[in-house]
Amino acid sequence: MSPSAPSPSPSRARPWPLVAAAAVCLISFAAFWVAQRVAHVNMLDVMVYRAEAETLRAGGDLYAMRATSANLAMTYPPFAAVLFLPLTLVGVPLMRTLSTAGNLLLVVALVRLSLQLVRPALASPARRADLWRTTLWVAAVVVWCEPVWTTLRYGQINLLVAVAVLWDLTRREGSRWAGLGIGLATAVKLTPGLFVVLLLVAGLLLWRRDRGMNQWLRTALTATGVFLVTTLAMVAALPADSRTFWTRTLFETGRVGHAEETANQSLSGVLARLMHTDAPGLWWLAAAVLLGGAAMALAVRAAVRGDKPVAVVVTAFAALMVSPISWSHHWVWCVPLLILLYDRTRAWWVTGAVALAFASFALWWVPHDPGRPELDQNAGQMLLSAVYPLTALAVFAGYALAVRRSPRAAAPEAPRERVAVRERQAVAKE
Repeated sequence: MSPSAPSPSPSRARPWPLVAAAAVCLISFAAFWVAQRVAHVNMLDVMVYRAEAETLRAGGDLYAMRATSANLAMTYPPFAAVLFLPLTLVGVPLMRTLSTAGNLLLVVALVRLSLQLVRPALASPARRADLWRTTLWVAAVVVWCEPVWTTLRYGQINLLVAVAVLWDLTRREGSRWAGLGIGLATAVKLTPGLFVVLLLVAGLLLWRRDRGMNQWLRTALTATGVFLVTTLAMVAALPADSRTFWTRTLFETGRVGHAEETANQSLSGVLARLMHTDAPGLWWLAAAVLLGGAAMALAVRAAVRGDKPVAVVVTAFAALMVSPISWSHHWVWCVPLLILLYDRTRAWWVTGAVALAFASFALWWVPHDPGRPELDQNAGQMLLSAVYPLTALAVFAGYALAVRRSPRAAAPEAPRERVAVRERQAVAKE
């Protein structure tokens, strides 16, 4: 991920017609749907979401609720239960069908927004056909990677959260709506709040440099305002549940699951398996502070230099790494990462190696069952069950080395293109 990669040439656009891309994407999605049905996916999480909404409608205690045969509890803030209320308006079979269809549409949206983030020029009216054609081809492939497969297997909301964040970060300069998606996503799942930190720090640094308001700072203030208004509205509407979450549930990480589970692809999961314990404690805290601080320093540096794609992807992976629990399906951020890697490195072997990590399902090759065999993993099993964190570390290290080798590199594609457009407009007016 070089900070000084050359601008992509418009002539590189795929020559195949849009209808062919749409047909391939539709066939891939249909095959995916059939494969999930053949695999008898249980869509466990969407059943929990439905139970949360039903508990809310019945006036019950959201955090005393238990749902499904796995006896799962609610782990999100109270606003999430409000968001899930529409799930109670249809029967379970239809709800599952709509959840799968909705997530497949979100795969397309995630790819499109990722392409817009990495190559802003594709969003221009003249290249919109190129954008959609590329979107459909990429979506037909990435739907089969493990994080996306598992998201649909459980009926999770990871794609919705990622799309909400990227929607904000691909708005035009001066958009009054930028920040709405991140604010709402943070009110639902908290971890997107790290994007607010990125926006705020980068925005303040740019404000100090330019002595004026900027898009980063505006988006940060909007996101913070939306989060606070939403959360305070829940305090007023659901005072008991809000008090329970913010004073107790928030700190009960064991409520989500055991740290050492192979599905936990965060830094705490790696340390728990490495130390053969379910409570890495201060070791995890120290490692999370060091790694998170270093990653955010890279992200802020990229943001201040105008390299928004790198800033966004590094922040997303930092959040996944430092969170106490980051299930493998949370790593749907691999989609914008793969697009960014291909765009910047132009090396198939680099993008292919990272794609293989997310498509191999390698973390599931190790023993994993309710007996908690992850507490007794050998070295080889530990490597397999740390495939996503190791990939993230490699990405961080690669970018850090690129920055060190070219500290005064030119700004990336997006800023140069905006300057070029302004220059052409100025010439036209003269």
